[in-house]
Amino acid sequence: MGWCMLRASAAVAAWLSLCAAAGFAQTVNIPEGFTPLFDGKTLKGWHWSLTNHHGSTGKATVEDGALTLKQNPYGQGGLLVTDRKYKNFELSLEVKAPFGCNSGIFFRSTESGSAYQIELLPGTGTTGNLLGELMRVSVAPKVTDPSVWKDDDFNVMRLRVEGDAPHLTLWINGKQMWDVQEPINDKIAGETSGVIGLQLHWSAAYEPTGGSMGTGAAKPDKAYQFRNIGIKEIR
Repeated sequence: MGWCMLRASAAVAAWLSLCAAAGFAQTVNIPEGFTPLFDGKTLKGWHWSLTNHHGSTGKATVEDGALTLKQNPYGQGGLLVTDRKYKNFELSLEVKAPFGCNSGIFFRSTESGSAYQIELLPGTGTTGNLLGELMRVSVAPKVTDPSVWKDDDFNVMRLRVEGDAPHLTLWINGKQMWDVQEPINDKIAGETSGVIGLQLHWSAAYEPTGGSMGTGAAKPDKAYQFRNIGIKEIR
């Protein structure tokens, strides 16, 4: 192979490398100083809980750089959790939840899903409320401006958690929704750390019947999507 061809091949290789890097950068776009929890390509660092009450056969794939969760079979959900536990941190992620679906972001969670939870229930004005999953929460704030949430689109959520009795702050699309100091640690047996979980709820309705959720419009192929997931631990 001639010198010109070698230089051309090297240039092509460099160009392909830059394109791949650019594609990855577009897929994983987290705030400065944050560490990716999802690489935009694989499920590395995550696993399905086998002991939660939502199910254990949920389907997790990567579609267009987004972590995509679907019921499998329909009606059987699950809880996808991080391999690592976290205590004090800021979490940033983008969330897309179809209208009529129900999901949640768990933190300081046990493997079986006892956790603080941020509600994801589009179309109800409750998305962003703080709940307890299999536990009681002393102070459960509600979002101050539900109109900030965009149905059927990606929304940026940022959560700050700090302290044994946690000081909790949530922003949605850049606007602070609540800032609360829990008077006690609500976790079981004094736990102060836990996994982060993405809930795949089991209760979405198959057809629009106007049921208990008001719309019941989610069909089996509807998916929850999460992307640009990053964390910054607070030492």
